[in-house]
Amino acid sequence: MTDTILIDGEQVKITNPEKVLWPEVNIRKIDFIATMIKIGKYILPHAKDRLLTTIRYPDGVNGKSFYQKNIPDYAPDWVNHQQWNDINYIVLNKASTLAWLGNQAALELHTSFNVHQEPMSPTSLVFDLDPSEGQTFDQVVEVALIVYETLNSLGIEAWIKTSGATGLQIYIPTGNQYTYDQARKINQFFGMYFSEKYPNKITIERMVNKRGKKLYFDYLQMWHGKTITLVYSPRARKYASVSMPVAWDELKNGIKPEDFTLLNVEERLMKKGDLFAPLLEKKKIQSLKPILQFIKEKNI
Repeated sequence: MTDTILIDGEQVKITNPEKVLWPEVNIRKIDFIATMIKIGKYILPHAKDRLLTTIRYPDGVNGKSFYQKNIPDYAPDWVNHQQWNDINYIVLNKASTLAWLGNQAALELHTSFNVHQEPMSPTSLVFDLDPSEGQTFDQVVEVALIVYETLNSLGIEAWIKTSGATGLQIYIPTGNQYTYDQARKINQFFGMYFSEKYPNKITIERMVNKRGKKLYFDYLQMWHGKTITLVYSPRARKYASVSMPVAWDELKNGIKPEDFTLLNVEERLMKKGDLFAPLLEKKKIQSLKPILQFIKEKNI
């Protein structure tokens, strides 16, 4: 069965609309696409001009999956794309593309840290907080709040979102001011600081089997060609969780990743608005020059 919907003046074909993609919560492909269209106005500004990697689940979250970086040959002509190195990436700039991706069962959306125009530098510094096996989400929250208080003491404003899976991601908008090399140095500096100050809670150890039950402060993920879960992207988890920005007060009061799903994302956005909108504002760009200077002086 094939239906066609008109979005942005483009005809988007919807195949197998009744296929169930998240069986535990009974979300069909047509439900998924409808929700993504409704929240598209919140997603698209954060995806704009970024290189997109998707994870596709043709038979739903309990089936096989594969990563897709290159735009497929059969993509409609109106799907924007951008060549970088040897890969021709999809660029998610339009609601019609979002709907088309939904029909491709692209259940997860991951974007580059930079937009594809010059300068090719990250738009935000990102701290990726990943729990180790056996850790609870409350322990991730505990570390996130430690980071928050430290940044506050330095006069640095930051925003946070759930990964939609088990972690949290903290964003400091830097507005292309720093190269990837500089951003890596800053991230490494913070990772070392937190892991040395809280050695029983935080680690920067890359080897999973050497982390124990400490939270992994991943300062290496933010780099050329690597990706991060797009804000408001669903995840291929049984409850259809969504990567959701939260207020710091909400974090203090207690949240869980499964609080935010495709079933309630529209309602939350209508109530709270886009809590990540400040990341798109020039006036929110933070200066980290004193930290870079400190790193240089101390030869860290």
